[in-house]
Amino acid sequence: MMNDFVLLVSRVALGASIASHGAQKQFGWFEGPGPEKAAGFFASLGFTPGETFRDAAIASEIGGGVLTALGLGGPIGPLALASTMFVAGRSVHAKNGFFMQKNGYELTSTYGIAALALAASGPGRFSLDAAFGWEETLRKPWVLAIGVAGALAAGLTILAQQKPAATPASTNGTTDTVEPAAAKT
Repeated sequence: MMNDFVLLVSRVALGASIASHGAQKQFGWFEGPGPEKAAGFFASLGFTPGETFRDAAIASEIGGGVLTALGLGGPIGPLALASTMFVAGRSVHAKNGFFMQKNGYELTSTYGIAALALAASGPGRFSLDAAFGWEETLRKPWVLAIGVAGALAAGLTILAQQKPAATPASTNGTTDTVEPAAAKT
């Protein structure tokens, strides 16, 4: 019972945290850039058209975050989050080193590893998967293996589409994964 409670708290914390980053991009909530500035930031990183990559990030962050928090869809939500954190870590944060004080990849790697752990462990008894009777099927090793392969392929495909940026993207030195200092209003 305690393990299921810890899984619930972990799912909700991780899912809500990353979904809030998507809400920053989509709605400008939580001091976020909103859709236009987020698209501009993606374009400044060499992800063009910026709107396409912004929309993919929003869908992955909000969709994956909600699925993870609810414990719905087995490993799909957590693996979407892990893939997004892999792309953000590689494209935005890796050049800054590890620590987040210098806008490094510390937070994206922590989020990504937590998402992988949730994908592998399953959502637990206090989840919609358990309520619908899907947890046993979605916890089969081949489901996780296919999901991990798909998440890795998605991340690598997105990174392969990145073109050299015309000018280096500015960052604001916070834990934000895709918004430059100029995007804050």
